[in-house]
Amino acid sequence: MPFELQPHLRGELVELRPLREEDFDTLFAVASDPLIWEQHPASDRYKEDVFRGFFRGAMDSGGAFLVLDAKSGVVIGSTRYCDQRENQIEIGYTFLARSQWGGAANGEMKRLMLDHAFQFVERVVFVIGPTNWRSRKAVEKIGAVFVEEIVGNQGQDRVVYAIDRPTLAL
Repeated sequence: MPFELQPHLRGELVELRPLREEDFDTLFAVASDPLIWEQHPASDRYKEDVFRGFFRGAMDSGGAFLVLDAKSGVVIGSTRYCDQRENQIEIGYTFLARSQWGGAANGEMKRLMLDHAFQFVERVVFVIGPTNWRSRKAVEKIGAVFVEEIVGNQGQDRVVYAIDRPTLAL
């Protein structure tokens, strides 16, 4: 069975639906906060022209979601499935409005995505800039473990975390 990259996922706190072209303005309204990107390798992503490239990549990926507050319907961020390989997929390119930081929204969003992904793959990875401590702590909080550091060119270093599909005890 092929991996469904853009299911509609809903929890008590968040709703994830496929990202659409007409979502640009409302998503950019969230993304235009410079503090969201301060620890990110692309720290200028709050600028409209830079964000437009990020948004285009999200649309082209075929796996991007708009994240909404499940109660109010207000846009609070975005995330996506990407870089699918034989038995793993990445969850990445995630950002949430500062009003959601430190709360339960990220955990529920990732849990919904993990539950869906584990129907198709054995492992989910998270690839993060090494100094993005906020994101590193967030994936550790949901149970991801450090796997490796990837040294890249021109500041493109990354760290990789992973969560493997839980096995059922019989």
